[in-house]
Amino acid sequence: MLTHILCLLGTLSVAYLATAAPPPQVRSNSLRLMQYNVEWLFLDYYKNMDCPGDGCTWHNETEAIEHMTYVATVIDKFIPDIINLCEVEGIDEVNALGALLSPEYIGYLIPGTDTATGQNVGLLSKIPPVAPLTRTNATRAYPVAGSACGIDESDGGHSGVSKHSVALFDWNGIRAAVISVHLIAYPTDPERCAKREAQALVIADLVEQHIADGYEVVVMGDFNDYDGDVIDENNSRPTSNVLATVKGNTLTNVAYMVPQQYRGTNWWDKNGDCEATGNEFVMIDHVLVTAGLLDRVENVAVYQNYPEYCGKMNSDHYPVIVNIRLD
Repeated sequence: MLTHILCLLGTLSVAYLATAAPPPQVRSNSLRLMQYNVEWLFLDYYKNMDCPGDGCTWHNETEAIEHMTYVATVIDKFIPDIINLCEVEGIDEVNALGALLSPEYIGYLIPGTDTATGQNVGLLSKIPPVAPLTRTNATRAYPVAGSACGIDESDGGHSGVSKHSVALFDWNGIRAAVISVHLIAYPTDPERCAKREAQALVIADLVEQHIADGYEVVVMGDFNDYDGDVIDENNSRPTSNVLATVKGNTLTNVAYMVPQQYRGTNWWDKNGDCEATGNEFVMIDHVLVTAGLLDRVENVAVYQNYPEYCGKMNSDHYPVIVNIRLD
């Protein structure tokens, strides 16, 4: 399957990608992470969503392949060591993207349970995890105590995290657990807000478990929610306690290091006119770290240097880049 995908990729013009091998990327004293929702990175046809097709952004295989080359171009600007990818279909797509970038990248993915969309989270990494990826099937009840999402107890239930994984690393002697997440969408929808709060409890349990086991922890992904402590460029306020729950007393959102006017990671076309305006950008993609890593964070950035509009080939999200000192 990967050979077939690469052959198809070869039929498109990718002159804007690096045409020569990239320089050696040995950074023994630092680590670069990237969080990137790559918007429906699907190449194999997924019937449940008609994707590529009329059920998602890319209406045919040609568009889906072109989109992947645009995603690769963005990533190639920063040459991260570990990339967390949201909205990928499977390991074939992760590996095909890696093949466009560098042979140093290895793809990792443990399938989730979101059969409605078929989306997963995956990693591209130059640093191999020390163990196979894991995930949990745990669920938590919703609405949680004290929820302000706005649903009644009678409408409650249980929710797990359909799209997540845990990867364990050794970063020059630093034992790190990278928890990749993509939580249920729509920040202000009452039922989804309530389910997302239950998902946050599941992730918080994973954080606590790995801290207890002696790991520094990174939680990164598309939370589909706002952080009430680190306000985005349009002053979005959360209805939920999702970010507060995951952070607890142990994690910090590194976006506080980004000036507020640049805290926008997703274009939400509120008025449906297909043209992005300044008031339509929100920050729902986050990177959270424990104190032992926070002390080592050198800089954080959101790359916003491509336009958003209907018909674009880039993602509707912008990547978050975090540099961590390891020495």
